[in-house]
Amino acid sequence: KQSPFLLQTMSGDNTDFSMNFTPKMNVETLIQGYKETLYKIYSHKEYYSRIKHFLQNYKPKNKGTFRLQLNTLSALSKSMVLLGMIRKGRYQFWKLFMWSLFRRPRLFPEAITLAIYGFHFRKVFLQNMG
Repeated sequence: KQSPFLLQTMSGDNTDFSMNFTPKMNVETLIQGYKETLYKIYSHKEYYSRIKHFLQNYKPKNKGTFRLQLNTLSALSKSMVLLGMIRKGRYQFWKLFMWSLFRRPRLFPEAITLAIYGFHFRKVFLQNMG
């Protein structure tokens, strides 16, 4: 049985601001609050802080060695240029970079990967903001 509150199927994009339900509160207020929440969680300071907190508590089961490959080195150098020199949030990037390199070196690749994910999340979010 179809719920009377559901309007359509979901787009799957959490940043397109579409709804598949009828909210009880004002739609514009709800969307504005959601935009503010996304803006905050994807802000550089908040996002990098969450990465650090995650890495402080993360205990990977696989304790294998990391093998540096050409594509990994390429991604690292691109992230250092793009996130560390060109884009906003450079300070937070280098802070995480140095912290993970010296405090959790085994998790350094994960830290850089998550920083790159954050760049993508911010890019998609800001494109949908208009």
